[in-house]
Amino acid sequence: MTNSETRPLLQWSAAMAMSGTIGAVVLESGAAAPAVAFARCFVGGALLVLWCLSRGWLQAWRPSRRDLGLAVLGGLFLVGNWVLLFASYALSSISVSTVVYHTQPLILVGLAAAFLGEKVAKSHLVRAGIAFGGVAVISLSAHGEDGKPVQLAGIALALGAAFLYAGASFVAKQLKHLRPHLLAAVQTTVGALVLAPALLITPLPSTTSGLLWLVLLGTVHTALMYVLIYASIGKLPTTTVALLSYVYPVVAVLLDIAFYGHRPTWPEALGMVAVLAAALAPQGRRPAPEPRGEPARQSCSAT
Repeated sequence: MTNSETRPLLQWSAAMAMSGTIGAVVLESGAAAPAVAFARCFVGGALLVLWCLSRGWLQAWRPSRRDLGLAVLGGLFLVGNWVLLFASYALSSISVSTVVYHTQPLILVGLAAAFLGEKVAKSHLVRAGIAFGGVAVISLSAHGEDGKPVQLAGIALALGAAFLYAGASFVAKQLKHLRPHLLAAVQTTVGALVLAPALLITPLPSTTSGLLWLVLLGTVHTALMYVLIYASIGKLPTTTVALLSYVYPVVAVLLDIAFYGHRPTWPEALGMVAVLAAALAPQGRRPAPEPRGEPARQSCSAT
């Protein structure tokens, strides 16, 4: 393997591993979901804006009304997805929420079929059936750290986050001509403005440790992570991107087991395998899948 192949491989792998630790950072911060999402937008967005300024991309950008409107709409979907996903961690578990959230690639194909007239292959329908069957099994069999069944509200929030993320990805597909770093900077700025009033109800942590966790989320798990994603995804084969995307949920599940006492039942584990196998399997020569937590080369996400 040449150096030109090794570097993007390491960048993508590192980004997916970072994604897998987002749930733990959110829980450790002790903040409510809207405050966490605001901090991610504010810190990560500010760094992305500085990055774009340093490259001269922001100064040269002259967006049309359509592009700006779509960017704002995608930003609303994106931050809404973060709020729902972050809220779901406390109601179910990191691993359950993360795996359920990974139904979003299948939802995106459904949106493209409904609104863009794209054809849906029979194999996709089969995969969608398997994935959502896995979600049903998880819903019926998963248990939290206290040994009690996970709250269905947590699973519902994770599914809602998946739909919103798919919506953000769908909007981003209409903006492929824009530089992804620039679009991410715009969308996180929109998110910070929209979520700022929520701090009156769900304030930022009052402890230094809580604030440091949120700074970590904005710097490492947003700005740095998405610079790595954008630098690597276009240079890797589709099958490699899909295969290494499994690093994200696997890291999340292992952290949940090791540090938060989650003990998946056998049916739950089978359900997780079904969701991930159906949602993340390579799809022939189709374009590389969007990175988890955020629309691939068009915007920035979470997980």
